[in-house]
Amino acid sequence: MNDDATDSDATDRMLLQRMAAGDRVALGVLYRSYHGRLCRFLTRLTRRADVIEEVINDCFWIAWQKAGTFHGDSRVSTWLMGIAYRCGLKALRQHGDEPVEDDPRHEERSATHDLDEDRELRDWLGKGLERLSVDQRVVIELVYGVGHTLDDVAVIMQCPVGTVKARLFHARVKLRNVLPTLAGDSPKRTENAP
Repeated sequence: MNDDATDSDATDRMLLQRMAAGDRVALGVLYRSYHGRLCRFLTRLTRRADVIEEVINDCFWIAWQKAGTFHGDSRVSTWLMGIAYRCGLKALRQHGDEPVEDDPRHEERSATHDLDEDRELRDWLGKGLERLSVDQRVVIELVYGVGHTLDDVAVIMQCPVGTVKARLFHARVKLRNVLPTLAGDSPKRTENAP
């Protein structure tokens, strides 16, 4: 872990301690710090903005309740992502994955994020990611999007590191095959390639 990550985790641990003592301001600080990261992560689980906001609220409600039980076995970010992942899976079972039409939050979020990003590239990659299983999308997002280690992802997803490696491998192979097709090129079959 680099110095910035260590400092950030120390700050997050202090916020959790304050939350355990009932400090709502600490909860607000942690919420604002993680809201964007959790939104981005959860978009890999579902396209429903209403479910994403519900999951984030559930995640922080659990974090508020369990702040005193955090033992420091992982980084706070890993702990929060794990809670969000499990809440997200539960929400998917309850609500499904189809976006709700006429959801104003989706338009607001799209308008804000389109300002600085290459929309065409993002759409192309998004279409490729849609072809992956939920678990494969989550692993891709956690490793490449959020920057977690494979060990962290194993903790978040509550599975062995070997399973994370396999999901990452198969996701990369599938993307390697599907992205050229989506761009109009013919794919190179690399099912057995490393």
